[in-house]
Amino acid sequence: MTMDIKQIMDVLPHRQPFLLIDRVEDIVAGESVTAIKNVSYNEPFFAGHFPKEPVMPGVLIIEAMAQAGAVAILSMDEFKGKTAYFGGIKNAKFKHKVVPGDTLRLELKIEKLKRNAGIGQGVAYVGDKVAAQAEIIFMIG
Repeated sequence: MTMDIKQIMDVLPHRQPFLLIDRVEDIVAGESVTAIKNVSYNEPFFAGHFPKEPVMPGVLIIEAMAQAGAVAILSMDEFKGKTAYFGGIKNAKFKHKVVPGDTLRLELKIEKLKRNAGIGQGVAYVGDKVAAQAEIIFMIG
């Protein structure tokens, strides 16, 4: 199943400029998701990070991964209309710069889900290179 920006906004509470995914290429509700963020030079954070060498902040790459994971969780019938919150981030690693013009592919697998909390393993790619990876702990409220 795929989702466009309108369908994503039906699931997530995030809005511009903080909505960090543009489309969902594949989703299995409650299990996995692959989403895309087209990184534009017009992103507001590039004005200050870093003006002469724009780089997408690592924390925003992790946030984009978490938003993708939230789509997978909040697409489940029992969580529709709820919000997914960060509960923690573990083992975050940043391996490749993300710059304007890049297409960031966000892949997240839900490893554990109990009642209103869970753990996902996320990887962000630029092409075939790993840009970042992290374990994301989430709470649903």
